[in-house]
Amino acid sequence: EEEEEEEEEEGGPEAEEPLGVHHALAERAPKYTKRPNVFRLQTADRRLFLFQAPTPEEMFSWISRINLVAALFSSPPFPAAVGSQRRFVRPILPAAPSRSPPEEQQRSHEAWMERVAQELLEHQRHLPEKRGRARDLDEYRLKKEHLQYE
Repeated sequence: EEEEEEEEEEGGPEAEEPLGVHHALAERAPKYTKRPNVFRLQTADRRLFLFQAPTPEEMFSWISRINLVAALFSSPPFPAAVGSQRRFVRPILPAAPSRSPPEEQQRSHEAWMERVAQELLEHQRHLPEKRGRARDLDEYRLKKEHLQYE
């Protein structure tokens, strides 16, 4: 009977799932006002977690450490898959840690941010027709949301 209970705990729906911090971002959650010292963690798969620290100092320490580890473990994104359709596809975020030294990682992150900012400006210059096809409008919206998120 005890073995059955252990199996349910280990493999049941409440089994814990590891939380990867590659390509994640931790930041203060100023809009969350129910509790003090709350920060948010946005993961690569776009999940959002809220954490509460006992003090503001500890909250900023956690944010700083999580972002440092996320930056060190985040390899540059791979280009999106290529297809015959004109669909927008997000780039692939590798889960493997980067093998680059921290200085090169920082340069890579800065270059990525510059590319994304430039792509967002270019994207906003080419608005789809208001009476265009719904699919074109959806594609435009998806790409815009991705670029703003990045």
